[in-house]
Amino acid sequence: MALDSDAIAALGARLARGSVLVSATNGKTTTAAMAARIFERTGFTLVHNRAGANMAGGVAAALLAAARPHRQMAGELGLFEIDELWLDAIASQLGPRAVLLGNLFRDQLDRYGELETIAARWAEGLRAERLILNADDPVVADLGRERPDTLYFGVDDDSLTLPGMAHAADAKHCRRCGAPYVFEAIYLGHLGHYRCASCGQQRPSPVVRATSVTLQGVRSARFTLHTPAGAAQVQLELPGLYNVYNALAAAALATALGAGLDSIVAGLAGTTAAFGRAESVTLRVPAAEAAYGVPLRRELRILLIKNPAGANEVLRTLTLEPGEHDLLCVLNDNIADGRDVSWIWDADFELLAGRVRRASCSGTRAAELGVRLKYAGIDEDRIAVEPDLSLALQAAARDAPDGATLYALPTYTAMLSLRELLVARGEVDSAWG
Repeated sequence: MALDSDAIAALGARLARGSVLVSATNGKTTTAAMAARIFERTGFTLVHNRAGANMAGGVAAALLAAARPHRQMAGELGLFEIDELWLDAIASQLGPRAVLLGNLFRDQLDRYGELETIAARWAEGLRAERLILNADDPVVADLGRERPDTLYFGVDDDSLTLPGMAHAADAKHCRRCGAPYVFEAIYLGHLGHYRCASCGQQRPSPVVRATSVTLQGVRSARFTLHTPAGAAQVQLELPGLYNVYNALAAAALATALGAGLDSIVAGLAGTTAAFGRAESVTLRVPAAEAAYGVPLRRELRILLIKNPAGANEVLRTLTLEPGEHDLLCVLNDNIADGRDVSWIWDADFELLAGRVRRASCSGTRAAELGVRLKYAGIDEDRIAVEPDLSLALQAAARDAPDGATLYALPTYTAMLSLRELLVARGEVDSAWG
């Protein structure tokens, strides 16, 4: 990019099928991975920033890695996950066939600003592209109301309705007239079925939708997928309603590009956890092995949390698992996490009060996290604060009951540090894969 400021545009122009972009506050890495599985089943060869490097440098690196002599590319369709603030700039260079926007939640206010700031940038910078939008997110849905080629996706399942809007919910007022939305159903954060009693604006009707959703703890989910080509059952090997939304988003993007229903269903069913997103790792427990004289193993399940809405869905998913839980919670305040960690007070850790056997708090802001868990109602005798991640992981794995799962809830840079530690311990092969 330093040598050629037009590198992304020049290399992107070589893609025979053009490119598509995926952006959202939560879920863009998983959504892009799901879309990749679907497109691969259709026979498309991809240029894809699989490791989640989603700013201009990551897109340029993916394109450069696929570049071949004589203006050729090792791939025909570009599939790029894009950071929210970089989306308009990269779209202007690539001229994508379609842009998928999954959701907008409050996240890293010191970097992104409020939701309206990002929505305004998207509205201004994505005037020429075809949009695939989440009908259940009022801010995102508004971006396509005047565009007849917009394709909407959403959830239609009354069994998922929450009793009320969470404290962390963001989009509560109509962008057209400012009146409060009336929510007929709330599924996740501010996602749901809504209308404005003042001006009449309401949720668009989704073309791609999910019904009969069943959430199966921290391991899987299933639902009925409806598309213009028909309906089919989808079994996801990923947990939570948030991954149902990710699957719907990927299915809608694939539908817009002409993928068949069979390819969509098979691609979704074949998607495994992206690194750090409900990923399962087998831990060795050397201290316990020395004490008992037999090899001991623990399952570590990594569930990324980085903002109130995402954290609440992870906590909600954990409540579906029986018994008491062992947690390794890691809170960092590095630039990529956001310096302001006050968001932990908007996350509903109270959901797990009375369900925690032990909570190990680590990271650069371990003490603040320990205080938050205490105020959530977790007995302070069950909370251990150890800023050193290696020591915290070692102790949490050693002290977990035999056969128990240790649930790691790290912020973004904490998740990367955890995976680097697991590589050093020989328990995963790559910090990125």
